[in-house]
Amino acid sequence: MTHPTSEDLKPRPISVPPHPQWPSLSPDEKTRVKARIRDLLAAEKATLVAHYYTDDDLQEMAEETGGMVADSLEMARFGTTTQAQTLVVCGVRFMGETAKILNPEKRVLMPDLGATCSLDEGCPADAFTAFCDAHPDHTVVVYANTSAEVKARADWVVTSSIALPVVEHLAAQGQKILWAPDRHLGHYVQRMTGADMLLWNGACVVHEEFKSFALERVRKLHPDAAVLVHPESPDEVVDQADLVGSTTQLIKAVSEMPNREFIVATDAGIFWKMHQIAPDKTLIPAPTAGEGATCESCAHCPWMAMNALQNLEQVLRTGDQEIHIDPAIRERALVPIRRMLDFARR
Repeated sequence: MTHPTSEDLKPRPISVPPHPQWPSLSPDEKTRVKARIRDLLAAEKATLVAHYYTDDDLQEMAEETGGMVADSLEMARFGTTTQAQTLVVCGVRFMGETAKILNPEKRVLMPDLGATCSLDEGCPADAFTAFCDAHPDHTVVVYANTSAEVKARADWVVTSSIALPVVEHLAAQGQKILWAPDRHLGHYVQRMTGADMLLWNGACVVHEEFKSFALERVRKLHPDAAVLVHPESPDEVVDQADLVGSTTQLIKAVSEMPNREFIVATDAGIFWKMHQIAPDKTLIPAPTAGEGATCESCAHCPWMAMNALQNLEQVLRTGDQEIHIDPAIRERALVPIRRMLDFARR
């Protein structure tokens, strides 16, 4: 195995924003806001795409208006199939950038362009390029949670739902892999495939807060519950899972597994879809390191929380939160994304 240097192991500083405090809407106000959003979507010939980690109201709005609620892989696919000329992406910035990379002729808007990601923030393109240049004999595989510039330096882009088969495919060819940015997901893939992998030192602020000792206590209280874990979580949490998988795989598990209770270790935004497809099941959030002021995320991404009905309506009115990508970067980033999508089709 190839091991990173002490310099490589230094984590990049991340500034985690506080969760935004959106004014609460009364039921009547919410109904009126949603009606205005429907009218604006129709007027702008726009389609709404929301990630599973966004607010319940946004996921509901996407489905009610003929858009889509999905993980990042399906979000990427959806943009290429819809006839809408404007895509409104409720999620974090790399999702909007991926939509623009795949659909350069379409306008891509987001409620807040400042909604980024700790994995993206922790993998700046200049430092990552230098890291790749120092290991030219490695195939570069980057997680979707990265900037367009980082994707442009990669050979492959993967999401959590396709990372295992892609790396297994590369390992079978004897390729050494440089992986970025999530070290927990990278180590999980490394353990499952036996691939020779060099890992960038990044982590998700949500999943890193799940703690094994606290999960053990919850499991004792709910001995019949199945434990569902996203592989961005630390090894000690993953090792307690009955199922490890992407957001889509975890959602399917709630409806397909026979258990009546589930302990879920991923962003709490996923519970809306889980409740929708399995209303008779009991869902228990996996515990984080702390509560309130003592935790960074409290199991909900602060950047995802920047999406709300209020700024969704605003961006549809103004169009001022539009994704733009340098054409040269877009062309280079398109290659590893297309490689992933073609692999997924095969």
